[in-house]
Amino acid sequence: MSVATQSQPALRWDGRRLEVLDQTRLPATEAWLSLSGAEDTAEAIRRLAVRGAPLIGIAAAYGLAMEVARQPGLGSLERGWATLRQARPTAVNLAHGVDRVRAAALAAGPATIAAAARDEAQRIHAEEDAASSALAEHGASLLAGAQRIATHCNTGALAAGGNGTALAVILELHARGPVHVLAGETRPLLQGARLTVWELARAGVEHSLVVDGAMAGLIARGEVDAVIVGCDRVAANGDTANKVGTYGLALAARAAGIPFVVAGPTSTIDRELADGSGIAIEERDADEVRSIAGAASTLPGTPVRNPAFDVTPAELISALVTERGVAEPPSARAIAALLR
Repeated sequence: MSVATQSQPALRWDGRRLEVLDQTRLPATEAWLSLSGAEDTAEAIRRLAVRGAPLIGIAAAYGLAMEVARQPGLGSLERGWATLRQARPTAVNLAHGVDRVRAAALAAGPATIAAAARDEAQRIHAEEDAASSALAEHGASLLAGAQRIATHCNTGALAAGGNGTALAVILELHARGPVHVLAGETRPLLQGARLTVWELARAGVEHSLVVDGAMAGLIARGEVDAVIVGCDRVAANGDTANKVGTYGLALAARAAGIPFVVAGPTSTIDRELADGSGIAIEERDADEVRSIAGAASTLPGTPVRNPAFDVTPAELISALVTERGVAEPPSARAIAALLR
């Protein structure tokens, strides 16, 4: 069996400082930001310099570890934890990451608080890398034979550990045989056009960029074998929050009778949330919609709704692929079995 090659990581950790690839400047410029603590890491997350649910969990964990290393003590730990936890509301990985680092630091005590925080952050990073490899294998086996794959937003190494989530599955399928990826552009910030296409081109995977509004029609015309997307939060029953526009693709896939697959590590499952109705949906700045690449796309001051995510009900999802296996279809029972 062929194994997908490793993608370029989107962050670098030297044991003391964190560098992140500034995704707001891709694909034109590959620029790295050097981060040193909770506040600058939180700001990088808020402005999407670092993004993707698993990746912001990793970055936030390092951000808190750096904050505690800079000023060892309970006050620094609590302030940094609060700052980072509030950086973005929807992705559960962020909260899980900083909660784990905080718990490890509190358990260690004053003398080793900084070392414990650093070690836990590094453990989270290693776990997410391993999860990416495992879920890629599970997802590629599930979708064996599918060659025309549609995806949405960005789910590669720019969004998660290892090769990513949904894109890691695609890269594994590519290693096993021919695939052609239809990448949705993902308005308003064009993560598909800017980031997914950049990653697919670097990996040598055949692809076409598709305007968001055209994808459902292509699915209806029989030009897609399967849809696979990532996830920012999965409720205990399988309802899934992902980049806005995902719900429409799920409806189109159901109407066409093709698989609609969600891929993500179990760190993205919020076991305390019964269903998707309780997922907080982030509303972002109106200017993200009023302009494209800095140029006005509508009248100044036009009222805007800019939800960053939508929720796809579990009944529209064919399978949830995780590092621990596949819930097919996802349900409270199937997801609980994975988490055990």
